Amino acid sequence: MTLTASPRSLLSPTTYDEPAGVAARATLVVLTGRGETPAGYARLGRRLSADAYRVRVVATDLGDLDAVEAAVTDALGGTAPDDVVRPRVLLGSDAGANVAARLAGRRPDLVDALVLAGVVLPGPRTAPSTAAPAARWDDELETRSACPAYRRVIGEDSDFVRGALEAELPGEVAGDDLFTGDLPTLVLHGEADPLTPVDDVLSLVADGSRARAAVVAGGRHDVLNDVDHRSVAATVVLFLESLRRGADLPTIVAPADR
Repeated sequence: MTLTASPRSLLSPTTYDEPAGVAARATLVVLTGRGETPAGYARLGRRLSADAYRVRVVATDLGDLDAVEAAVTDALGGTAPDDVVRPRVLLGSDAGANVAARLAGRRPDLVDALVLAGVVLPGPRTAPSTAAPAARWDDELETRSACPAYRRVIGEDSDFVRGALEAELPGEVAGDDLFTGDLPTLVLHGEADPLTPVDDVLSLVADGSRARAAVVAGGRHDVLNDVDHRSVAATVVLFLESLRRGADLPTIVAPADR
């Protein structure tokens, strides 16, 4: 199965700007996962932009990674990165997380930090379902998210590609060395993710010198859009606020030692 997104969607990211009169605190480019469109990230984009983060959502086209890189580069200022609010952060979900990690490795001059949610690791995958379409869709919803609002959004999105989680990742973005770079990285993963076991992810994060992991209790694959999306978004904000104070991610709020 090959997944593509229209050139128009790649060249024109969906934008969520900081409130008028408020200085932006960072630039955040979101890369969608398999089958997803920017419509699924409206809730996240609105929430983060309300906290003065400048958000750009780019549809990930696994069939044209050069176009994805061009769209991200443009969203982060292109040839004039000094005009973009720093820090500059790539946030990816599912295959978008893999693409974000690889892109950061290719363009370290362009990215200051990563947020990787529901990464895809190599290994045995579930075989394509032979169930009836309705049953397959129910199974996919169970895999992706338990949030009824998000399920409604993607169910009503005519551009959403059902069954896309069965698609193979291109070799250049598939791998188990996603967390070995020097960039500050937040790894978000669902405790109950049926596609990528959380223990497999944590075993790799432990080897990443600047990667921090956060596990969402009971979370499924799309943790950014699961039932605890508010807490996950808050975790992203805490990471971004810490990043603004330094690449070593100093703690801002700590439990009192009594």
